[in-house]
Amino acid sequence: MSAIEVPGLLSFTIAILVFFAGANLNRSIPILAHWNIPEAVSGGIVAALATLLAYEFLNVEISFTLAARDMLLLYFFTGVGLNARLSDLMAGGKPFLILLSLTLVFLVIQNLVAILTSEILGLAPGTAILLGSTSLIGGHGTTIAWAPIISNRFGLANALEVGIASATLGLVIASLVGGPIAHFLIKRHRLSGRTSEELTIGVSRAATSSHHDDVSYVSLLRTLLVTNIAILLGYALHEIIVEAGINLPLFVVCLLVAIVMTNTVPFVVPKLPWPTRTRALSLISELSLNVFLAMSLMSMQLWGLSGLGPALAIVLAIQTIVAVAYILFVVFPAMGRTYEAAVISAGFCGVSLGATPTAIANMTAVTKIHGAATVAFIILPLVSAFFIDLANAAALGFLVR
Repeated sequence: MSAIEVPGLLSFTIAILVFFAGANLNRSIPILAHWNIPEAVSGGIVAALATLLAYEFLNVEISFTLAARDMLLLYFFTGVGLNARLSDLMAGGKPFLILLSLTLVFLVIQNLVAILTSEILGLAPGTAILLGSTSLIGGHGTTIAWAPIISNRFGLANALEVGIASATLGLVIASLVGGPIAHFLIKRHRLSGRTSEELTIGVSRAATSSHHDDVSYVSLLRTLLVTNIAILLGYALHEIIVEAGINLPLFVVCLLVAIVMTNTVPFVVPKLPWPTRTRALSLISELSLNVFLAMSLMSMQLWGLSGLGPALAIVLAIQTIVAVAYILFVVFPAMGRTYEAAVISAGFCGVSLGATPTAIANMTAVTKIHGAATVAFIILPLVSAFFIDLANAAALGFLVR
């Protein structure tokens, strides 16, 4: 077996090609676009399958350098924060509390499902924790952090492999299921978004096809400057927070810094051009999200799933059914059965089975076709990237004790 590690710039370039491959695939297979599958997801899964074939038939293990991906995550969440006006945050007050409560309840349900199914299947002690909120709501980052602890506590030698496999499959499922859920709800309840309003992330499909674009190099540079300043302040604040003993992801700190900036600077310096709700910020956010997602999916080492047995597939299938049922019968009605609720439902699929960027990608794919959903893009990242991480850590601490 020979190993190939693709360097950073080439990995970034391949990710762009993967996105365009996905865009072409969505155009060639209309059902993918019809069901709101993000282009980066279509291309990323194909790329992951290609590396799997290289591993199985050519004995070549391909891995990618992902430093650029981590930086793109900062740009993406900072862009979300820069779009978060105080009026939007206030409008999202009640929906935010409802969504937070629904997510906390589902976190408990997800772990109970993992415990019950693992008990029925006779899986090794500790495995249930890895097949619940550790890998699904928590994603790869939480899995990597908790796998050694679970391994030591329960003597589970392959804890990391099981957790990574679960997180990987969850990410794929969330990417493929979120869009169809929103499509079903929108058509079933005859919902529509605000097509005249600028999207939080990206440009609508109609504007893209008609080449309507008022972005200039000046607006892009201005937006990049503000975004970079917010990220630099986020780095500085993150160091202070870490020294104080508080463990918050860097992208969450950048998100919060950007929210504070966008709700203070324009009032202090009203004549200063600010990127909130501009086409330049939407494009930068979408670029960051799409390339991030393409890099995440194309770098999946699917051969690591082999040998884990059908039990993993059974548990993930049950978790998916429970998540979809919860979204259709609890989340959508509780959020008001509106268009915003349908978009949040697509995002909740990413939260419950994949990761926050997957959730945002699902919502972006929906809004590019059906119109803006401002509140959804404000409250869901706050729930999934901040509060739920704290709740998940508390839940895992209880399960591992």
